[in-house]
Amino acid sequence: MKDYFYQIEEKLKKNIKLEKLEIIDNSHKHKKHKFYSANKYHLKLKIKSVYLSSISRINAQKIVMKVLKEDLNTKIHALEIAID
Repeated sequence: MKDYFYQIEEKLKKNIKLEKLEIIDNSHKHKKHKFYSANKYHLKLKIKSVYLSSISRINAQKIVMKVLKEDLNTKIHALEIAID
């Protein structure tokens, strides 16, 4: 799991100017949900980025989701993005 989160961090840092990134695994909070899968994560990203903060919230989230597109299709079930 830590290796996977490191991969996410590297993808984001390679493609977006970030000052700080925190990845929080909230998967345990969703175990009783109808479509829960142990193979997919429920993640929260806390991002500090002057660049992302300078554009609209929707466009900033689109950029993050584009970088993680493959992961969203395979390993991430839900993604919460907080940009500061």
